Amino acid sequence: MFSDFDGTLAPIVLDPTRAVPPAEALRVLGELVRWVGRVGVISGRPGAYLHEHLGGRGLYLSGLYGLETVRPDGQVTVVPEAIRWAEIVDQVASTAESPAPAGVAMGIEVERKGLAVTLHYRRCPDLAEAAHLWAERAARRAGLGAHTARMAVELRPPVVTTKGTALAQAAVGLDPVCFFGDDFADLEAFDALDELAAQGVTVVRVAVASPEGPPSLMQRADVIADGVGSAVGLLAELLAGLQRDSGATEVQPP
Repeated sequence: MFSDFDGTLAPIVLDPTRAVPPAEALRVLGELVRWVGRVGVISGRPGAYLHEHLGGRGLYLSGLYGLETVRPDGQVTVVPEAIRWAEIVDQVASTAESPAPAGVAMGIEVERKGLAVTLHYRRCPDLAEAAHLWAERAARRAGLGAHTARMAVELRPPVVTTKGTALAQAAVGLDPVCFFGDDFADLEAFDALDELAAQGVTVVRVAVASPEGPPSLMQRADVIADGVGSAVGLLAELLAGLQRDSGATEVQPP
């Protein structure tokens, strides 16, 4: 059982550094670990952020769209090919923070994420076009990739890791496999589920509905949850069902 973080386990907030999952989500995830082969969170958040808010519960944690994984002791492992891009990403972030015309327009918030930098225009939706145009130009100059997100655009290294590759790696040997998501990048996780299904694995695609999310995510979903509260409620129902099932036994994560 795998899930995204923002907009799925944690409500979207204006200040992205203050996004935290509700206590019920933490309780259910921690309990599910005892009943499911692997419970994980695959997110665009840095691994250290995921460990800070979710660590110590036996969860599999993958950050920055698979660029980072978190060991049980909290140590973050980075995909080797991405390390050399850290300085370039930092330079792009510094340029974005500088005054216009070099930097992004006032009102667009710059979030540094180590190996990625995100430009948020949630507070000023009318600046969406400006944010994407700046990101595309900066990405071309620096050799980075520009990726659309909810009310944001993100620049990160041109390394072939996605939520899909992270999910495929985390789900090796597991059946069934479920993923909860709400954003554009979660479509790649759904792609990975499609590939697993083609191999005979039973999969469940859960989309967490949002006016800001891609319509195609809803169209491809097997189940639709109406927001974070509903998503956490579905996880709680899953946990309760496993606990009620007289044939269920607790399992150890692989």
